[in-house]
This record gives sequence, structure tokens and C-alpha cells, in this order.
Amino acid sequence: MAKEFKLPDLGEGIHEGEVLAVRVKVGQPVKEGDIILEVETDKAAVEIPSPYTGTVAEIRVKPGDTVKVGQVLMTFETAGEAPAAAPPVPPARKSAAPDALPAAAAPAPRGKGPVPASPATRRLARELGVDLAGVTGSGAAGLVTAADVRAFAEGRQGAVVPPPAPPASVPAPAPTGAAPARATVSADVPDFARWGPVERVPFRSIRRATARQMSASWAQVPHVNSQDLVDVTRLDAFRQKHKAEIAALGGRLTFTVFALKAVTTALKAHPRVNSSLDPVAGEIVLKKYIHVGVAVNTEEGLLVPVVRDVDAKSIKELAVELHQIVQKANARKLALEDLQGGSFTISNAGALGGWFFAPIINHPQVAILGLGQARLQPAVVPGKNGPVIAPRLLMPVVLCIDHRVLDGADAVNFLTLFKQVMEDPDELLMSIA
Repeated sequence: MAKEFKLPDLGEGIHEGEVLAVRVKVGQPVKEGDIILEVETDKAAVEIPSPYTGTVAEIRVKPGDTVKVGQVLMTFETAGEAPAAAPPVPPARKSAAPDALPAAAAPAPRGKGPVPASPATRRLARELGVDLAGVTGSGAAGLVTAADVRAFAEGRQGAVVPPPAPPASVPAPAPTGAAPARATVSADVPDFARWGPVERVPFRSIRRATARQMSASWAQVPHVNSQDLVDVTRLDAFRQKHKAEIAALGGRLTFTVFALKAVTTALKAHPRVNSSLDPVAGEIVLKKYIHVGVAVNTEEGLLVPVVRDVDAKSIKELAVELHQIVQKANARKLALEDLQGGSFTISNAGALGGWFFAPIINHPQVAILGLGQARLQPAVVPGKNGPVIAPRLLMPVVLCIDHRVLDGADAVNFLTLFKQVMEDPDELLMSIA
């Protein structure tokens, strides 16, 4: 019996995706749950399982194609009846919208297909001896999360509450397909080909999601920034002394690692910087956890994976974990869960040679810290007989705040404490877990 397989509803308001890989061939036998396609959306790269057991009869897509929800991707020859509906597809890797929290949805009833869960969640379930079929998913479209698995293993099934939906953001651009050689020019954009050769590339996936997130933040948040220079001369000496030890553990001792710990101290002293505004409820949400997003520049665009519970981890632990996260981001192996739940963000342009820069706040957070490259600069420092000019390693820092929630004094006080901790390695190490 011939069965059509259509692109299922991937949740999160996703309407289309780009085919990254076709994992099967015509005539190949497959079982229900086997991965048959990889599709990249503007939220994540997802592995799509087969809802049928049978033989691949026809493949109607190829890598690079843009496909829409409901479009027929393949047909199968099956011996029996197919499940009533294709199961929701779990996000398998990266997300393009920096820390954009997905809208909560009531768990969808499951058919007979595989349980929707990311590979990391499935691995955790195996480690804890949990049967995913018995776990109620709290994620969008019934997605089973790692928190669901842990709660089930601890006998707290049903205790996990889905995250609240974020404030409404700027609508996504209309879905785009493969651009023709000479696309129709919109009313807002002139025909640039009149003046010379041009090339058009699709505006989708990470780039489009980043545009949507940044547009929403810029449109809703009144940005104000405070700037300073941090003398990291002593901290760099400490870093050089211990970086080989950290490398042996599989980590990298970068200034971002130290910034994570210094930010923790500043966030604890100024908890409103670790909050979000709920304009509908008329409330400021003060978060009791410190999960810091770290912007990572990849070939596909900017990703912001989250380092959780920074206040509970040592410098060594953070150096190893952050390095692993960066590697996963560049290998496109981040799960959607890895990019959710951040309460504050650090963006370090220093590795690229950037100096002072003011990043856009990662809405719905209320602040973001931009770090520049540490450079040797002449500075006035105390001497035996008074102030003297000496070469010091100075790093520019810029804190951007949401002026609806925070004032200039909040930004100055936060940066003052951050600077104090970064300039004194002994003070910084006092916060080691």
C-alpha cells in the first residue's frame, strides 16, 4: 500500500525548512523511527524519523530544497495501515534565534510513532533507565525534554511546567524558496542589477532568525549603554600560568571564562540585571538562577548557547564546558535545549580583534555585556613616588541595558563591580565553587 510522507508540523511556529540531507534511497527498506531526512529550519537542524515500516518508493526532495509543512517529501510501500498521524519531530541540533524562548504548547497526543525527544534527551533516558514512552512531554508539540526525563526518574512525573511564552515579537519574514536567477524586485528594494552583476542568496535559517530576534529586541527595548576599560594585566598573567593545565583537562582558559565568574558576582549583587520584563502582567521577573548565554560566531551565523548554573561551577569546570560548547556550536551539534533559558548574555568580540562595541540585548533579557580585545595601552598607574605611565593590558567592556527595567546607575554599579573582580584575580578566585 502506497503511503505519502509529508513534512510534519515541527512546532515553534515553523512553516518551512531546508533539506540538509536525505538519509535513504529509493528501494531501501526502513523501519518506523529510522531517520530518513535532515531538515534545517530557522530554529534548529532536525532529524526526521520515518512514521512507517516499509520500502522507500519515491523521493521528491534533494539537499538544498526548501520544503513547507504539509509538502509530500517521500512515498513508501507498506504492508499494513499507517499511523493516524506523523509524530512531532524533535529538534536535534542548533537554534538560530539567540535565546528566543519557544512558545509553550500543550502536549500533543502521541500516535504510534517514535517519542519526540532530542538525541541528548534519549541518551539521558537510557542512562537513567527511563522508558520515554511513559514520559509526558512538556515541550512544544509534546516534545520530551531532559527536565521531563529527570522528573520522571525522580518520581515527579507531571511536575515540570512548560516555560512561559515570550512577549510577541516582530513577525517573521514571509517564507522564501530557492531564489531564481533574476528574482522579482520588491517595492522597497531597487533592481541593483541595473548597475552591475549581482548574486541573490536565500535569506533563511540562522540569518533570518537572527534578524527577527534582533528586530524584535531593537523595536521593543530602549537601549542604553555604559562603557569602561578593565585592566586585565594581572589576570592575563594568571591565565598564562594555568592555561596549559586547563588545556590538559580539555578546556581553554580564555577571558570569557573569567568574565563568566565575574558576571556571576555582579549579578548576585544586582539581581535586577538578571531579570526580564513581563509587560502583559506588569511584573519584573527576578530569576533565582544564573544561566549565561555566550555568543559564538559560526560559519552559519551567530549562536548563543547557554552555560547553566555558572555560580555553582569552578573556573576549571567552566573552561572545559565552554570549550566543549563552542566545539558543538561549530560542528552544528547543539540541541535546541542548549540555547534556551539564558538569563544574561556575554558577547566577546575580542577574539576577532574587535574593540569597543555595543551589542543588542538578547530579548527578553534586560542586559548584555560586550567584551573587546585586550590590548597593551599606556595607562596611569600608582608608583612609588606618585602616578606614572606604564603599559597595561586594557580590555574595553560595554554593558547595554533595557531602560524600562534598569537605569544608568544600575549599569555603572554593575560594571564597577565587574571591573573590580576582573582586575583582582584573588577576588575572582574567591568565587570558585
